[in-house]
Amino acid sequence: MQLLPIDLTSLVAVILGISIVLVPVIGLTARYALSPTVQALAKLFESKGTEEAVRILERRIELQEQEIAMLSQTVRSLTEGRDFERQLAAPPKSSAPGAGGGPTG
Repeated sequence: MQLLPIDLTSLVAVILGISIVLVPVIGLTARYALSPTVQALAKLFESKGTEEAVRILERRIELQEQEIAMLSQTVRSLTEGRDFERQLAAPPKSSAPGAGGGPTG
């Protein structure tokens, strides 16, 4: 079996000539073949982002509800304290005039 010498210049020229045609064909094929896959992945990542945003918003709402509950309790306590202070500051009411046992007349 006899091996002939390889003409490197003509081999490179053939490979480049074929590549000029094949690269765009491979690119177009890949674009149309992979397009549904890319769209499905985009929807998947978008839905994950939406789910995460919903979880964050739910957590923020829970924290705001807790804060509102604490503020309501504080307002109730302040109202009760203010009513108690008014009762202490009010003059004592006697049940009947002259029944206090003090000096009369």
